[in-house]
Amino acid sequence: MTKFSITSLALQIQTDGDAYAYLEQVRWNGEPVCPHCGAIGGHYFLKPKNGVSRTTSRGTQSQRRTWKCKDCRRQFSVTTGTVMHGSHISLRVWVLVFFEMASSKNGISAREIERKYGVNPRTAWYLTQRIREAMSNRNGNPFRGTVVVADETFIGGEPRYMHANKRPKRGKGYSDQTPVLSLISMDLDDKREVRSQVIPDVRAVTLRKAIANETVLPEITLFTDSYTGYNALTPKVARHAKVNHSDGEYVKRGAGTNAAENYFSQLKRSLDGTHHQVSPKHLHRYLGEFDYRLTTCKESDQDRMAAIVRKSAGKSKSAGKRLSYDELRGRRTMGA
Repeated sequence: MTKFSITSLALQIQTDGDAYAYLEQVRWNGEPVCPHCGAIGGHYFLKPKNGVSRTTSRGTQSQRRTWKCKDCRRQFSVTTGTVMHGSHISLRVWVLVFFEMASSKNGISAREIERKYGVNPRTAWYLTQRIREAMSNRNGNPFRGTVVVADETFIGGEPRYMHANKRPKRGKGYSDQTPVLSLISMDLDDKREVRSQVIPDVRAVTLRKAIANETVLPEITLFTDSYTGYNALTPKVARHAKVNHSDGEYVKRGAGTNAAENYFSQLKRSLDGTHHQVSPKHLHRYLGEFDYRLTTCKESDQDRMAAIVRKSAGKSKSAGKRLSYDELRGRRTMGA
């Protein structure tokens, strides 16, 4: 079997028409599904009638493949209700960037997308943020596994390494770093699911609430370090095993936080080396990106990319996970 790579994908998808056909196969498995009413198959293919391209009202050529639902009679394409909906970016670029973000272990920055695909900086940033939105693992359901590793870290520059003019001056020990909590669920097949979130602080009440939202507390075995903020969870879980790092203890009777420590190591190296700086406002999307890649680390790049394309449609039949530029910049809230 030929190894799937960015080169082979580029040879397979040479035009926007090829990109539409490829996405139809990935998202619908060749059988169109109406994103408006959910009807499957038997829909009418409308445009382009010659199967290649058509002339738009502005006199330009378009290779957008359009269908019409046999039930609700509404038109749709494979991008309707996805993060690609309404985009003026070439669909071929979308597909290639999907693959880049699915296969790049250290992530890929907007500046790299700008240089490689000839788009302007704002377009590249908007494109990558929308794909990160689609990659998120947050689905509102509790973890499948019963063994959960919990650990917290701080993202951002160390105050002691900052210039005196930029160092926080809000009191001794104050830091502008952003706290992040990561939960890693492990099942008997050694499969892992990672969910990370930005939290306001690392107080016990905050940690307890965040962990309770992602798990079924009475059923899980919780692995943590010796931080006292986790002590309030001890009577609420089936078992709470702790390791004391200050005593050089990292694994105790099979329990430990090495899985989370390894994840933080990869995350911080990538944020520093690839992105250089990530604002707290958008950090949750970067966390979703790295969570997803680690959760699917045993899948092939091709399968991971196909899953992201399918996830990009979201839970709603019409709204999907589309993220507008105004929402991204905070000019209006999502769902408004």
